[in-house]
Amino acid sequence: MPGEISTELGLLVWTVILCIAQMLVAAATTQLQVGLPALAGNRDNMPELTGLAGRATRAHRNMLENLALFAAVVLVAHATGHLNSMTAVGAQLFFWARLAYAIIYLAGIPWLRTGTWAVSMVGLILIVLQLV
Repeated sequence: MPGEISTELGLLVWTVILCIAQMLVAAATTQLQVGLPALAGNRDNMPELTGLAGRATRAHRNMLENLALFAAVVLVAHATGHLNSMTAVGAQLFFWARLAYAIIYLAGIPWLRTGTWAVSMVGLILIVLQLV
């Protein structure tokens, strides 16, 4: 039916929205730490970000790295007609784990953060397995 979007593509859109939200949190917390003039400048001599600003920035960078992989496998699965219940489960695992990861990283909980990252990788692997 025209206008319908697959679970996987829908979760890709929500993952992009999550990435944008993480970018805004990283920018806001960085601005609170270093000030607007430093943030708006060339950033040649930016101090090392610590605390919440550092965690928010690292979480956003990690999302960017993982978003590229997620987008690639979802788009290939969609384009080649390999979407199925397993790719849907993989996309759901990826998205919800990434949402939890962002919250847990901001809260500064290291081992739980690593566990949620691993769950998101399981989601990616489930999608990749449908393509090979």
